[in-house]
Amino acid sequence: MTTVILVIHLMIAAALVAVVLLQKSEGGALGIGGGGGGGGGGLLSGRGTANLLTRATAILAAAFFTTSIMLTILAQRAIAPSSIFDRPSAAGTPAAGTDGKPAETPAAPVGRGGVLDRIQGGAPAAPTGPVVPQTR
Repeated sequence: MTTVILVIHLMIAAALVAVVLLQKSEGGALGIGGGGGGGGGGLLSGRGTANLLTRATAILAAAFFTTSIMLTILAQRAIAPSSIFDRPSAAGTPAAGTDGKPAETPAAPVGRGGVLDRIQGGAPAAPTGPVVPQTR
């Protein structure tokens, strides 16, 4: 569903760019004076073309905004909502285990043995594995 709407969205965007570029310039900032050239007769009169392009621009703009909103809604549904209140906190009560009792958390070591601990004179990190006595 998202792919179909995305393809339609891209086609609308391309059509919107084309329609905007086809419109006659109202300014004269470059000295061309209204679109650049002599206006020989065409299929549509100047006023009829302007009205057609204005309506096409409005319709394509509305379709562009509609598909943008639809893609946003679909993207939000794909992501599971999360909140910082749903996450277990380190300072608060421990999260419950599978049996309903609070899970036991291991005691945090004083230092991790990193560069900052060495500079501050912290204790080295506690061993993580089982302690094996050394024999000589």
